[in-house]
Amino acid sequence: MSEIESSSKSSEVVDAPKRVEVQETASDHSGALLAVIALAILSAVGGLIWSYVLSGRLSHQEAALADANQQSVKMRAELRETNARLKVATDGLGKSLGLTQRQMDTRAESIMQREQADSKRLETAQKQTTQAVNAVSADVTTVKTDVGGVKTDVAKTQSDLAGAVAQLTSMKGDLSGHSSLIARNHDELETLKHKGDRNYFEFALTKGQKKPVGTVSLELKKADSKKNRFTLTVFSDDKQYDKKDRNLNEPLQFYSGKDPGLFELVVNTISSKNQISGYLSTPKGSPSPVSVP
Repeated sequence: MSEIESSSKSSEVVDAPKRVEVQETASDHSGALLAVIALAILSAVGGLIWSYVLSGRLSHQEAALADANQQSVKMRAELRETNARLKVATDGLGKSLGLTQRQMDTRAESIMQREQADSKRLETAQKQTTQAVNAVSADVTTVKTDVGGVKTDVAKTQSDLAGAVAQLTSMKGDLSGHSSLIARNHDELETLKHKGDRNYFEFALTKGQKKPVGTVSLELKKADSKKNRFTLTVFSDDKQYDKKDRNLNEPLQFYSGKDPGLFELVVNTISSKNQISGYLSTPKGSPSPVSVP
């Protein structure tokens, strides 16, 4: 009995290290398995979370797509309704005007053709306007050249006039010795007219006839062609001025008008004892004679 127990004890002592080794190996396998299980659980939880997030996004996108589909359906319905109303309105307009679709198309084409024709006419008018402007510009250039020539001619005329005026005779009038330039013939009178500082009225008087000249009246009383002397009467402002025994080309002066101005008459010729001729000179601002119809 003691040998058996001793043998058993010896056997247990020998097998003890083997059991410890087996237990350690089992423990290592259990730790690895737990780690794998924990990793799998974490992966599963992460997958669930990601699936939830994706599910939320997908639901949002599906809702947005459904709303867009509804809007599209609504817009298509509104478009069909608008097209239907437009067709009804077009048909009604055509019927009210008594037009068929073909007639309406023809009229539309006619309007388009008319607009194209108007556009072409406008383009043509613009071209013509441009050509006219260019022509006017050329004319303006020509006119400028002509104006330059005219200025030269005017300067020459003024010079000639100054020379002609210098040749006129200056004589003293019969009032207060006032001197003035006189014209001894028609050509010299034209020179005085071109000066432009007074008005001039030519006249011819016959003895015994009272004749209006300018704003006054003149009457020849006597004429002597041999002695070149004459007598006449001036009627002005309800007054009478007698100019007795005057000479040819003698300035005969008097005042006339509301604001009295110096009038002057000169007799250039004595044709006979019954007729004389000459001119009346009045201030530039004096009233114009009244024309008798």
